[in-house]
Amino acid sequence: MSDLIPLFPLPNVVLFPQVFLPLRIFEPRYRAMVADALAGDRVIGMALLRPGWEAAYEERPPIYKVGCSGVITHFEKLPDGRYNIVLRGVERFTVEHEDHTRPYRRAEVRPLPESRLSADDQSALGRQRHKLEGLLSPAVSSVGGESIRAAAMNDSDLVNALSQYLDFEPLEKQALLERPCLRTRAEALIELLEMRMLLAKTPGATRTPN
Repeated sequence: MSDLIPLFPLPNVVLFPQVFLPLRIFEPRYRAMVADALAGDRVIGMALLRPGWEAAYEERPPIYKVGCSGVITHFEKLPDGRYNIVLRGVERFTVEHEDHTRPYRRAEVRPLPESRLSADDQSALGRQRHKLEGLLSPAVSSVGGESIRAAAMNDSDLVNALSQYLDFEPLEKQALLERPCLRTRAEALIELLEMRMLLAKTPGATRTPN
């Protein structure tokens, strides 16, 4: 991943490593971003806008510093200049410094590799996966409009795909992305699912994003 990458900040989208994300690009500044990315390494960094972004959307409203880079795996340029693209998540990053020399946002970023799992972590992750599959039973075939074949996915891909595709609030997804390793992300994912199930059984209850 380059030290300086384009940023695509959105108010409701969080990208996770090894997960695919379809996007439609229509704003002129982000059309330029995609054109530049396609002419280079095809990398774009996704970042979540902080609450209150509406008043300054056309400028550079604040973002959460932890995001995820993605590589453009497919693209279609439409006759009117818009793009349809598909990103595949690559690696988490933290924004160190923003560059303001282009119409679109760019940033110097520091990669945040997933923390290595110990043997105990691996064992715990196996138990967490079993619990996740139970919470999602009888079977997850499609979430968020995306096909999920849990049995065919490794632990990392399953946890990240569920984190992205399940119907959580953007801030809940951001909290999942910021977890330092797969084990803690799986723990938080289970907590969110259990809370969702509890709220579903409690008449009049509402959920509050973390």
